[in-house]
Amino acid sequence: MSRSAHPAGPRYADVLPEAHHLAPPADLNTLDPRVWSRTVSRDAAGTATVGGLDVKHLAEEFGTPAYFLDEDDFRARCRAWREAFGTDADVFYAGKAFLSRAVVRWLTEEGLNLDVCSGGELSTALAAGMPAERIALHGNNKSAREITRAVEAGVGRIVVDSFQEIVRVAHIAQKAGKRQRVQIRVTVGVEAHTHEFIATAHEDQKFGLPLAGGLAAEAVRRALKLDGLELVGIHSHIGSQIFDTSGFEVAARRVVGLLAEVRDEHGVELPEIDLGGGLGIAYTPEDDPREPHEIATALRAIVERECAAAGLAVPRLSVEPGRAIVGPTAFTLYEVGTVKELPGLRTYVSVDGGMSDNIRTALYDAEYSVALVSRTSTAAPMLSRVVGKHCESGDIVVRDAFLPADLAPGDLIAVPATGAYCRSMASNYNHALRPPVVAVKDGTARVIVRRETEEDLLRLDVG
Repeated sequence: MSRSAHPAGPRYADVLPEAHHLAPPADLNTLDPRVWSRTVSRDAAGTATVGGLDVKHLAEEFGTPAYFLDEDDFRARCRAWREAFGTDADVFYAGKAFLSRAVVRWLTEEGLNLDVCSGGELSTALAAGMPAERIALHGNNKSAREITRAVEAGVGRIVVDSFQEIVRVAHIAQKAGKRQRVQIRVTVGVEAHTHEFIATAHEDQKFGLPLAGGLAAEAVRRALKLDGLELVGIHSHIGSQIFDTSGFEVAARRVVGLLAEVRDEHGVELPEIDLGGGLGIAYTPEDDPREPHEIATALRAIVERECAAAGLAVPRLSVEPGRAIVGPTAFTLYEVGTVKELPGLRTYVSVDGGMSDNIRTALYDAEYSVALVSRTSTAAPMLSRVVGKHCESGDIVVRDAFLPADLAPGDLIAVPATGAYCRSMASNYNHALRPPVVAVKDGTARVIVRRETEEDLLRLDVG
C-alpha cells in the first residue's frame, strides 16, 4: 500500500496512526498489472476474469475460498527465467513455494530443474515424471530415509548442510554403490534486508556452515576425503523477498573466495556455484521487482568479475526462483461474510478463509493488495482490514487496504500474488478445509489440487 500521507483528518491520523500513511488509490476498480497475473482483467460488466473466465462463474463451480492459478502466466515466467540464464546455467524451481504434479509437469516441459526439501516433495516430483538428475535435494535435517530415496532415485545433487550430513550422505551412497554429487551450503554473513524469519545468510541461524571461523572450509576438506561423495560446488542462499542484487554481490565474492581457497589448498576447482533464490515479487504496487533478464545479467557479471579477480575459471551458475515464478501467477478468491464498521477506527471485512489459507500476514507481517472483483463500484474508499473466520485475533489476510464503502456480504474479493507459500503453508486450523488450486487457461479451468472434505479430516482421525 502507498506510504504517502493520508489527507484525512482525526479519524485516521489521530485514532489510527498507522493509517495516516495510507492513501486510497485513484480508482478502486483498477486491477493493477503489477500485482495481478497476466490474463487478469475486467469484462464489460465489470467482473474480473482470468484466462477468459469470470470469477463469479469460477466461484459457482469451485467454491470459495480457492486459489486460481494462471497457467499461461506460470509457463511464461518459467520461459523467461530459462531464456535469461541460457543453456550454460541451471534454473531450479524452488518447490517449497508451491508444488503439485501438474506444476512438476509444466516445469519439465518448460526445461526447468526442481529443488525439493522433503521426502514428500521428492515423491511428488518423481511421481509426476521429473527426471531425477534434474532434481536437487535441500534441507537442514534430512532423514536417512529421505537421503536413501534420493540417492537410489539418482537425484542430480544433494545440498549438504552439516558435518553429520556429509558423513550420512557418504555412507548411504557407498552402501548403494554410488558416488553422490553434492554441494555444501555455506552461510556468508550477508544481512539481507528482509524479515528475520526469512533471512538465511547471517551466521546465527539453522542453515548451512559459516565461512567465518573456517567451518565451511573444514566441510570441504571432509567431503573431498569421502569416496561416496563427488563435491561439485558451493551453495549460498541469503534470504527471501529481495529486490536488489547487492547482497548477491557480497555473497558471490565470499563464495568465490572459498573456491579460491579450495583450489589453493586442494588443487581442485569446483565446477558449480549456486546463489540460491529469494528474489522478490510485487505484493503491492509499491514493490518493484527486477525482471529475470536483469537478474541474470547482474549475477553473471558479479560471478565473472569475482572469478577473474581470483584467477578462477567461471563455474556453472545455478539459481533457485520459486516465489518469483509462481507467486504472481495466482490469486485467492473469497466471499465476504460480514462487514463490521468500528466508527473512528476502521471496517473489518470478514471472509470465508483466513490464516488457514494464508499464514504469511500473521507470520511475517506480509503486505497484500485486495480488490472487489465480482462487480465495480463508484462508492467512496473505505479503510478496511480483511480478516478470516478463525478464532484468533491475528487472523488477518490484508492488514490495511481500501475497499468500496458499499461492500456487502456475498461480494467476491480477491487477493493477488498468493501463488507462493499460501497453499504450501496452509493448515487445518479450527479444522478448516484447505482450499483447492484451480488452473485456468484459454477459457478452461481444472482442479489440480482438490478441496479437502470433512471426510478427509475424519479419515486421518483414527481415535
